[in-house]
Amino acid sequence: MAELNIVLVEPEIPQNTGNIARTCAVTGARLHLIEPLGYKIDDKKLKHAGLDYWQYLDITVYKSLDDFFSKNSGAFFFFSTKAQNIHSEVSYPDGAYLFFGKESKGLPERLLFEHKDTSVRIPMMDEARSLNLSNSVAVAVYEVLRQWNYPELLCSGELREYRWTDANNSF
Repeated sequence: MAELNIVLVEPEIPQNTGNIARTCAVTGARLHLIEPLGYKIDDKKLKHAGLDYWQYLDITVYKSLDDFFSKNSGAFFFFSTKAQNIHSEVSYPDGAYLFFGKESKGLPERLLFEHKDTSVRIPMMDEARSLNLSNSVAVAVYEVLRQWNYPELLCSGELREYRWTDANNSF
């Protein structure tokens, strides 16, 4: 399976990280957390948001951005409202790392400035500050997976009370 990595830099709100963990679990994405965190990993609010998904999660915690960069390499993409490139106009290779900053400040501007070509934004209204962090991650993850044709993901479902093969029949 293709590898997708989500990197949260100093996340502050446990519910957001819990929702993101759930997104990672159902899509097979790896989750990387950069300290300091605004909560403890065992925080009830964190686990409540993704309670029954933790066993499916591949998660690594790093002491700092320097610690992360010393242990990882690949194609890095930095999501920010300050970026100039649109997220859906970029091609994401296997092994891509999608970075998201803390809820109150986003990613460090120096990081964005040093990676102008791989800093991307999700288009939104100018008057609004930004999407919720967990929503932004979901938009980004599914854009990458769409480009990859949803590898190893179930792309159809079944009804509980009916069968799709009977959909053309009258009831």
